[in-house]
Amino acid sequence: MPVRRIDLPPYGQAEFSNAIPLGLLDIALDSNFVTNKLVYLSYAEPRGGSRNGTSVARGTLIFEANEARLDQVRVIFRQQPSTTGGLHFGSRLAFADDGTLFVTLGERYQRDFAQDTSRHWGKVVRINSDGSIPVDSPNFGANAAPGLWSIGHRNPQAAGIHPTSRKLWIVEHGPQGGDEINIPISGGNYGWPLVGYGIDYSGATIHGSTQRVGLVQPIYYWAPSIAPSGMTFYTGDKFPSWKGDLFVGALAGQHLARLVLDGETIIAEERLLANLNHRVRDVRQGPDGFLYILTDSARGEILRLTPAE
Repeated sequence: MPVRRIDLPPYGQAEFSNAIPLGLLDIALDSNFVTNKLVYLSYAEPRGGSRNGTSVARGTLIFEANEARLDQVRVIFRQQPSTTGGLHFGSRLAFADDGTLFVTLGERYQRDFAQDTSRHWGKVVRINSDGSIPVDSPNFGANAAPGLWSIGHRNPQAAGIHPTSRKLWIVEHGPQGGDEINIPISGGNYGWPLVGYGIDYSGATIHGSTQRVGLVQPIYYWAPSIAPSGMTFYTGDKFPSWKGDLFVGALAGQHLARLVLDGETIIAEERLLANLNHRVRDVRQGPDGFLYILTDSARGEILRLTPAE
């Protein structure tokens, strides 16, 4: 079936006559997709000159005359402020059971601003499906950026809703070491760059300690780093012994991490597919119950993981 190119609404009509996103980051279906056919995209958006930022748009999926397209596409959220550079955009999307949308946002490689509540950098935000702000949002002060759910994140590139607890889980890149799995709570501060388990790429110390009163600890971390990207909770029946496990892709680690859970505690880790020697960008469970792996390279592939015979 042919698929039309999507032209997202430009940031400024005078600056862009036909804006193309710098990079697609995630796609999510609305909680009521069966009836409203709404699709959400997070992407790195050009914003005039060399400035850019993470944005979220939504549109209606239309099937017509053997063609698929997105209609009525509009931007519902923009990370503010815009900045230069091309690093740490985040971003993953996850719908909560109440229909609100979580958006993970990187700190744009400007780590000190992850603690600045006037900016969206290094935050998880929560918005309504139309981009408005939920009335029960946590209070980060009069000057806080709209929609903040939690702060003190570095570059979360994985997000998902736990199938039993229905809580948001995220996985985020640390610096050289200190990749983290967090379960962000409303109003929580997850410490970056005040505390952590990694060091700077230069070898310099970033954190004075790994813990501080008032800052939430990760439930799990990797040191050295695996560079995590993409996650899924396995709920299918094709791998019965894996049911309830968390799977996380590893870029630098070039493997798929299988994490065995006991509630909110990770009790074991197994590293799969290391012999492929491919960066794993994402992992998803298909409707058929198999796991699908997206590799990251000039000749990237989508692989289906099936049980050994």
